[in-house]
Order: sequence, then structure tokens, then C-alpha cells
Amino acid sequence: MGGGGGGGGEGASGPELSTDNMKGIVLALLSSGFIGASFIIKKKGLRRAAVASGVRAGVGGYSYLMEPLWWIGMITMIVGEIANFVAYAFAPAVLVTPLGALSIIVSAVLAHFILNERLHALGVLGCVMCVAGSVVIVIHAPQEQEITSVREIWNMATQPAFLLYVASVIVIVFVLVFYFSPLYGQSNVLIYTAICSLMGSLSVMSVKALGTSLKLTFEGTNQLIYPETWFFMLVVATCVLTQMNYLNKALDTFNTAIVSPIYYVMFTTLTILASVIMFKDWSDQSPGSIISEICGLVVVLSGTILLLVTKDYERIPQSRSVYAPLSPSLTTRLNGELLKHVEDERTSDEEKALRRQEMY
Repeated sequence: MGGGGGGGGEGASGPELSTDNMKGIVLALLSSGFIGASFIIKKKGLRRAAVASGVRAGVGGYSYLMEPLWWIGMITMIVGEIANFVAYAFAPAVLVTPLGALSIIVSAVLAHFILNERLHALGVLGCVMCVAGSVVIVIHAPQEQEITSVREIWNMATQPAFLLYVASVIVIVFVLVFYFSPLYGQSNVLIYTAICSLMGSLSVMSVKALGTSLKLTFEGTNQLIYPETWFFMLVVATCVLTQMNYLNKALDTFNTAIVSPIYYVMFTTLTILASVIMFKDWSDQSPGSIISEICGLVVVLSGTILLLVTKDYERIPQSRSVYAPLSPSLTTRLNGELLKHVEDERTSDEEKALRRQEMY
């Protein structure tokens, strides 16, 4: 299928970005900026509220609800999420999803200058890798397909290959929720993160379908008259609620230094896989462009893992050692690195409370 708003093919010098892709990129970058900044603003608000009331959020205090700075942070995050939602209506998930890693860079850099949370050499390297990988993905990203009705998306969602993917996800999630979760959910980090990631991949596909429907409606072609639009809305609500429920369980049970990298890698990989199956993002691309995108994605994922793990080791002490039994050597190494990098002055309960609030 041809690309929307621009040429869908590739010349000898590489693909050209369509107008829709450019809009998606700009919205994704704005989303990363707003979301990354919101973490810092909310944290400043939490600190100010804790000082003013003497009761931290982590021990049951809700004084931050009366703190304007915290609400500015929340509004900033909502704006970022809306921009991310709209970005999926203009650009492929293969392009938009990896760019979400840039919010971590924004947060880390602002925290370095505003909150005096040091960004060390490995963190800087992680930032550079994320930027470099994102540039590669943008350069070689597929064109957004030109869609004129939600029923076109419905046809894509009901093709045999994607139905097989959906069925596989549902079966795996049911097995994880009803069998593995009660037995191993509190001891293996992969259980909760797998549920989040699998449901997340379906939520992004539904968000893209719903966003495209709303975009067409605002352009004058009403899609709200079709039941498919409301079905996608129901799927979005179901998937997001399930995803957030188990993500909160994972964050509450395991160290963020483990949850964040695993969840980001699994979620991004499965989302791109779902998008490639449903929207056939790579069908009109050359093998060179596909390989370049995969390499760019690997670089972004590696940089994100490096940045997240480095930041969490330096900032977040954990007295408990509830790690997933990935391997004895890995668990030992994580505990050893945690003890080496955590400084005494950063072990306050306030930091733990603030970190917990950042997740909401």
C-alpha cells in the first residue's frame, strides 16, 4: 500500500519521510519531552509537599495533592501521553514506540542538573546510544499507510496472521495469570512483565486503530458510526487496565533496576512484532532498510537498558532482595553492584517515596 501524504517507495538514496511520518515523529518527540520533564516536576512537587507537611507520600501522606507543582507535573504527563496517542495516528508503531526511550534521556539529563542526581559515564553512553539508534530508525522508518476508514483497519486486524498472534497472546496471558502468577509471580519477574508486555502490544495496536479513527473523524469522515471504532475503544480500555495492574504488581514486588529494562525490551519488541504482522510495516521496504531498523532498535534497547540500570543502581537502594531467579550469578552480580553504587546519603525513605510516586 502507498504511504500517506508522501511517497511510499524507496529510492536509491533511501526512503523519504512523508508528511504523516514527520507529524508522528514531532509528536513522539514532544511526548518524550513532556513525559520526561513531568517526572522531574512531580518529584520537585513531592519534595516540597513533604517539607511543608512533614508527612511523606510513602507513609500515607496526601499533601502533594495540595501542591501546585505536583499538579503541573501531572498535567505535563497527561499532555505527553496525549501527544503519544496522537503520534500513533500519524506514524507506524515501528517508528513511534522506540522513540519513547527519549523520555528516559530527558528525565536523566534534567535530574542531573535540577535534582543533582549524577549522570555518570555509562549513563551518558546510554543516552548517546538511544539518540543514535533513534536517528537510524527515523531515517529508515516505513511510510505510514493511507487509511480512509476504520473498516480497513478492521480488515487488517482480522487477517489470519494477526488473529493467530492475538490468539497466542490471549492463551499465553491466561496461562500466566491463572497458573504461573499464583505460583511464581512473587519470585520471578518475567511473569508480571510478560503479562504487561503482551497486553501492551495489543493496546498499542488498538490505540493506533482508535487514533486513526478519531483523526479521520476530525477530518470530516465520521468513524464513530462504525461499531469497529467502539470495539477498538473497548479493547484499549481492557488492555491498558490489565497492563497497568500487572505493571504495578511488578514494580511493587521487584527492584525497578530489573523491572524497567526487562519490561521496556519485551514491550517494545512485542509491539513492533504486532505492528509488522497487522500493518505489514516492512512489506514495501528493502532488506537493507529492515536490517537498519532492527540494528537501530537494538542500539536503542541497549542504550535504554544501560541508562535505566545505571540510574537505578545509583539512586535506589533496596533492603529486600526479591530478585527473579534468572540465574545465581546474575542475582549475585546485581546485589554486588547495588551495594557498590549506592551511597549512604541516598538511602532516605523520602527517595523511596518519591520514586514510588513517579510510577503513577
